[in-house]
Amino acid sequence: MSLRTRLALVFIAATLVPLGATVWLTTLLLDRSLRLSPVDQLSELSLSLQKTGHEYYEQAKAQLKTDALAGQVSPVPTPDAAKDFLASDDTEQFSLIGDGGNTLLYLVKTPEGVKAWERPLDIRMQDISGQYREARRTVSNMGGLRRGFFLTWDLLAAAIWLVALALVWLVATRFSRPIVKLTEALKTLAGGNFRIRVPNERTDEIGLATEAFNRTAAHLEQSRDRLVNLTQLASWQVLARKTAHEVKNSLTPIRLTVEEMVARGQERDRVFLEQAAGIVVDEIESLERRIRAFSEFSSEPPICPEQLDLHQIVEERIAFLKSAHPEVRYAIEVAENTPSALADQDLVKGILVNLLENAAEAAGEGGQILARVCPIEDRIAIEVHDSGPGLSELARTSLFQPTISFKKRGMGLGLSIARKSALLSGGDILLIAGELGGAGFRVLLPAGVAHSETYAIPAHPRN
Repeated sequence: MSLRTRLALVFIAATLVPLGATVWLTTLLLDRSLRLSPVDQLSELSLSLQKTGHEYYEQAKAQLKTDALAGQVSPVPTPDAAKDFLASDDTEQFSLIGDGGNTLLYLVKTPEGVKAWERPLDIRMQDISGQYREARRTVSNMGGLRRGFFLTWDLLAAAIWLVALALVWLVATRFSRPIVKLTEALKTLAGGNFRIRVPNERTDEIGLATEAFNRTAAHLEQSRDRLVNLTQLASWQVLARKTAHEVKNSLTPIRLTVEEMVARGQERDRVFLEQAAGIVVDEIESLERRIRAFSEFSSEPPICPEQLDLHQIVEERIAFLKSAHPEVRYAIEVAENTPSALADQDLVKGILVNLLENAAEAAGEGGQILARVCPIEDRIAIEVHDSGPGLSELARTSLFQPTISFKKRGMGLGLSIARKSALLSGGDILLIAGELGGAGFRVLLPAGVAHSETYAIPAHPRN
């Protein structure tokens, strides 16, 4: 309900009671003063005359009927009025005849025909009826004059009150219009338009409120602009941290491969050196693609799905990580007739590096890691289980959220990036029950074509 309507209702509530009491008291006094006029006496006299004439007429009818049925009154010739009575459904009828209605006629239907009896009256009933009608007409005219007087008085009082209400409505409109504008501006501000301003030329309380609104809107606009800038900077920071994490995933196998090359430098293993050099070149090319994508303002490098032998990739990633975690035992299980997967090789390698690194850190010295490759319905699954302490309930609820890490040196992006890589490949990463007492993860990838060879599940873990 608007302020203008409320002010009008307050005026109505404050004036209707005293106005109604005044009109009622004035009407009562005028009515009593007018009742002292002869019109009221004439009205009472005419009503008394009507009552007396009616009682006399009813007594005369009853007496004539009794005498006629008792045979105390002799029938009279049937008058002409009996024709209408004979055509009606009535069995008996009374009517007035004679000069001025001074004779009462009683008609009764019998098997022999219509019988009639009559008796003269002491008064002329038709004359009395005429006098009564004239008196009532005079009373009615005078009553109409009195009603017109009261109606005029009521209309005058109502007109004065309505004029006062119109003035109140105009004043309320003048006060409520700027409040309505201020309310609409508040709705617009709540909708996100911080540039809204309300023109203000008033100096009263409403003007002060409008000025305060304009200042608040200006401050909110400045705060919004600062927040947008901070959000943009935060987005760049998250992107930079993510890119750094992706680069780290590629640097890990490079570092491990170089360390292995240094360790075997004296053995002059030509085959190993060529294989290690190829791995380093592949990882460097992967880094170049990611850095190029970052420089071109892309959140992810182009996705190039291809047929992948997951067994081979898992063995390759584990071979890289063994030198960094020699205290951990690794086991690989591959189900028979496991088809290849259709996914981006760089993304899958990054996922495995992240999961295997986390598993090795959780398992610790003397721990164990199990990697399994198997088909699940129409997808290929890579499972990683560790013998670590497992995950807390808090860690389970926020495991894949970015910037949340439960490791001392963690950036909080590893699992979120790994899951996004799986999603981009058409799959997903799920947290499952660990088979070695610790955590368990399952990477689901789209299936490709079936391998020409099968892999048997080894009976013993591969160290």
